[in-house]
Amino acid sequence: MKKFKSLLLLLGGLFLTFPGFAQNADGNWMEALGNMESSQLTLLIILVVVLGVIVLLLILMVYLMSFLSSVLKKQNPKFALSEEQAPSWLESFKVKYVTGKRKSIEEEKDIMLDHSYDGIVELDNFMPPWLKYVFYFSIAFAFIYVGNYLVLGIGKTQYEEYDEELRLASIQKEKYQALALGSIDETNVLFDKSGPAIKSGQTIYENNCVACHASDGGGGVGPNLTDDYWIHGGSIQDVFKVIKYGVPEKGMIPWQDQLSPEEMQQVSSFILTLVGNTSANPKEPQGELYEAVIEKPIDALTEEGLGVEIVEQDTVGN
Repeated sequence: MKKFKSLLLLLGGLFLTFPGFAQNADGNWMEALGNMESSQLTLLIILVVVLGVIVLLLILMVYLMSFLSSVLKKQNPKFALSEEQAPSWLESFKVKYVTGKRKSIEEEKDIMLDHSYDGIVELDNFMPPWLKYVFYFSIAFAFIYVGNYLVLGIGKTQYEEYDEELRLASIQKEKYQALALGSIDETNVLFDKSGPAIKSGQTIYENNCVACHASDGGGGVGPNLTDDYWIHGGSIQDVFKVIKYGVPEKGMIPWQDQLSPEEMQQVSSFILTLVGNTSANPKEPQGELYEAVIEKPIDALTEEGLGVEIVEQDTVGN
């Protein structure tokens, strides 16, 4: 009995000290719980379930120990309580909520069933109180669950939780794209041939660039953008760099303070779409001829690797 009391006191002390630890760790734990990500919240729920299973196992262990204690008392009457001695509150609690009032061996004939198996007779024992209360709790929980999700509609269904996860994922995707677009520079800029990007680049060009390069890119104060000759290079990185830093000695102002990295990528992509167009009044070519470098595969075989032999033609007699 002292062991049972010590165990209960230990469990009670743990449950009483846990809120204190939680309060010292974080006073506003509800706010922290609301700020948790779905993966962290799932892990927390798993930990709570595991803790609940541990508590149930401890209760079951107490029940088994109580059962063993009662058996020992029956086999050794000196350990049993005398009739004059009133049971303690723990004994009363155990009988009412844990073990129940069991029949003695002499009274087992009253709960024997009519059938037997090889001489083994089955006893019609009652359900332990703790298991009965767990069953009642599961029924009550089922009604609350159905009412919460299917009747009142307070809780979110699986489909609603899925839609919420998609909404949160789209927000995270937008934040990631905004961060990625904000980090575009002349080292990682790419030619964006998508329709919305080219359309936005055309709008930026018409609002800021037509005064020097003409509406069709034929050039004016600035160079012609429709031919293959470029003063500072004709790659997307070169065009982006000129737009970003400008060429102050030739009147080209830097646009990095007026346009975002994404907008500079869009207008650079649009400018490259002007190459090859026919201008109404094209300006003479300036700079050097730019030819896009096409990288060959590193595993490409040369004529020597293919075993091709060059045969010289004999022109005698032709």
